[in-house]
Amino acid sequence: MSDEAIIEPSDYVAPDTFDQFISDLKARARHDKSPIISPRMFCRAMGMDVQTLAARAHVHRVTVNRAQGAEKLQTYLRDAVRVMGAAAAVNDNLQDAAFWFRNEPLSAFDFKTPEQLVSDGRADDLLGYVQSLSAGAAG
Repeated sequence: MSDEAIIEPSDYVAPDTFDQFISDLKARARHDKSPIISPRMFCRAMGMDVQTLAARAHVHRVTVNRAQGAEKLQTYLRDAVRVMGAAAAVNDNLQDAAFWFRNEPLSAFDFKTPEQLVSDGRADDLLGYVQSLSAGAAG
């Protein structure tokens, strides 16, 4: 995405690659002159509404619109993006990684989804799990 063609978060369509997603988030941050992850772009890319993001980040829904740089919100977004990056590296497709993140219950974590685990503050545990999957079975 070039600086001349900044897409508004409400019009954003997630790309196929994680690298392009990060590039889009960076372009938005440069455009806004604020080094934060755009909650609205994240929502659009993940097929998530603002209310769900607020609940997952443990903030009020108004925070997503009016205090986008709130530390709790940005911590959730950073952790979610880290996990998405690891998942996309395993299967090389952002859309598949997003589906996995939002929907797949993981037996190793009492059948919680990755989205729920990040909300619970378990992003590092989840990253270890994804890294073990990418390393293959041991034994």
